[in-house]
Amino acid sequence: MRNRFPPFSLSSYGASWSGNRRIAIVVAAVAGLLGLAVIVALWTGGGNGHQAPDSAAPAPTGSPSSPEAAPKPSSGSGSVPGPPQVAEPVAYAKAAAQMLWSYDTRDTSRDQQLAGMRAWMTTETKYADWASVAGQVPDPVLWSRMADQDQNATAHITEGHYPGAFKQALAEYPSAITEAYIYVVTVNGKQQISWKKGGGGAEDRAVTLAVQCRPNHDCTLAAIAPSVTQ
Repeated sequence: MRNRFPPFSLSSYGASWSGNRRIAIVVAAVAGLLGLAVIVALWTGGGNGHQAPDSAAPAPTGSPSSPEAAPKPSSGSGSVPGPPQVAEPVAYAKAAAQMLWSYDTRDTSRDQQLAGMRAWMTTETKYADWASVAGQVPDPVLWSRMADQDQNATAHITEGHYPGAFKQALAEYPSAITEAYIYVVTVNGKQQISWKKGGGGAEDRAVTLAVQCRPNHDCTLAAIAPSVTQ
C-alpha cells in the first residue's frame, strides 16, 4: 500500500541550505586549509542523496534567511529521545540519524518534535545550522494530516562512517580539525513507517551529518548536509 501521507525525508532537503553556510561549516571542519574544490566535492560533488521512488517528500519548511525558531522548552519533546552522552563522532551521528528518522504523531506535536530535535544541536551558533535540521519536519498542515492517520516511524541503523573525502582531508591536514572539531559522518539505515488500519512500509535511508565533538565534551549535531556523501 502506498503511503498517502509521506514521512520525513532527509534526502529532500538541499536547496534551502545556504551555500555559504554549507561551505563555512566545512571550512571550519578543516580550519580553512583545504581548497574550495575539495570542499565543494566533499558536500556536493560526491553526493548521491537517496530518495525512495514510492514516496513523495514534503517541501522543507526552513530557510537560511528565515529559519524556523525552535519552540520553547516548555513545549516538551514528546516521544523524541534526548541526546546521548557520547564523545565519539560516528556513534553520535548514528544516534542522531535514528532520532531524525523516528517520530510518532500520535503523542508528539510538531512543536514538540522541533523542540526535541533542537536539544541535539550544538550551542555554538557559529557552527550550528538549525535551518537544515528544522527543515526536515513537515509543515503544520502536513503534520496534522499525518496525525489524523496516526502515522509513526522507527529506524534501524545499519552503519556509519567517515566519507572518503573527509578522511582524505584529515590525512592531508591532520591538525585542521582542532579549530571547530566538526566531523563529517554518513549514516545508512532503514525507516519503518506505520499508520492506521495496518498500513505501513519500509524505506532505506542515508544521511550525511556534521557532528561537533570537542575534547572532553559530549558530541552535538551541527548540521545536515543537502546530499549524501559516501
